Amino acid sequence: MLLYDICIALYVGLLKLVAPWNKKAKQWVVGRKNIFERMSDAIASTDKVVWIHVASLGEFEQGRPIIEEIRQQHPEYKILLTFFSPSGYEIRKNYAGADFIFYLPADTPLNVKRFLDIAHPEIAVFVKYEFWLNYLTQLKKRGVKSYLVSAIFRQDSVFFRNYGSMWREALDAFDQMFVQNEESRSLLHSIGYDNVIVAGDTRFDRVAAIAKAAKPVDIVAKFKGNSRLFVAGSTWGPDEEILLPLINDNSEVKFVIAPHEMDEARINNILSSVKCGAKRYTQCTVDTDFSATQVLVLDTIGILSSVYGYASWSYIGGGFGVGIHNTLEAATFGLPIAFGPKYEKFKEARDMVALGAATKVESAEELSRWFAPLRDDAEYLARTSAIAKDYTAKNQGATALFMKIAFNNDFGSKSE
Repeated sequence: MLLYDICIALYVGLLKLVAPWNKKAKQWVVGRKNIFERMSDAIASTDKVVWIHVASLGEFEQGRPIIEEIRQQHPEYKILLTFFSPSGYEIRKNYAGADFIFYLPADTPLNVKRFLDIAHPEIAVFVKYEFWLNYLTQLKKRGVKSYLVSAIFRQDSVFFRNYGSMWREALDAFDQMFVQNEESRSLLHSIGYDNVIVAGDTRFDRVAAIAKAAKPVDIVAKFKGNSRLFVAGSTWGPDEEILLPLINDNSEVKFVIAPHEMDEARINNILSSVKCGAKRYTQCTVDTDFSATQVLVLDTIGILSSVYGYASWSYIGGGFGVGIHNTLEAATFGLPIAFGPKYEKFKEARDMVALGAATKVESAEELSRWFAPLRDDAEYLARTSAIAKDYTAKNQGATALFMKIAFNNDFGSKSE
């Protein structure tokens, strides 16, 4: 543990060193200033606390169904939500579903003691990948009921290496580990852990809730009119390069493009490259004349999931970079999905490719070949749509299983 503690101290020191010149490092450092005083002011000694920890925004979306179910079923608990990353905290720091929201203090022995003394959680939930050794060791020593949810383990991870004994011991803190697939369960079983349930991914529950609560987007409805709509979500430059020929070759189809980042140069490139007219969402109203507009650029955040509800087809960006973005929001609306080549690390994407609901494309030509039969054959489109929708429906239930076990002490398993 000494080497681990030294590494943590060096990491924190490095962040403080670069903070004046790096926005995220500055947020990481500044967000943790006076954190224990702020926690003490917020959390009462009499509060019954459930602590949910997530790394960033993606893990928050996995933890969110659990947070909201606890809120509904067990209002006697106060929910403490912590983030490691600024990209999650800064976006969700005002999330109404949690009572207390803080950055997670760095994983040093002194910080951990102060944090747990103030928070005094009765239950701790770690989402997917977060394994902080001092926190986990202290949770075990204090007898706090602790759970790992929506986890994925791979053969090449540190837990299964010869030098991974310290990390393996940290897993002893968890009363139950909820994993996404059988491979993870088998790997954990191979190193002696039987308190593992294949529960799936809570994101399926989340996207189902999103679809159910989707609100009308009047501007998109007006833009779509009686046309059919193709939605490209979370796109980057390389995605837009292969989408633009498809757009210009299909003037009878309307397109919504939602860039992952609001890069003015890229947005302007889209607007100028579309032959049949394009507009920015933020410059439109329900009174806008869209008769000469084929493309609507979604230059805002927070409504993409609802926009999928108006579409017949979808493309998910990121596959030409570090990896594709969220495919489940489109799939839950029954949309056939195309994406770039970097999708293999996402189980749901691999599953949907195998089922025929999603397709990998690497060029504008491949995108066009994928789209043409889905555009022209209504029966084929309906079959593909049903596959996507059925896949998301069948994989729901991870949240309910967690609640059953964590709050009813029922250790029966969904998958032995």
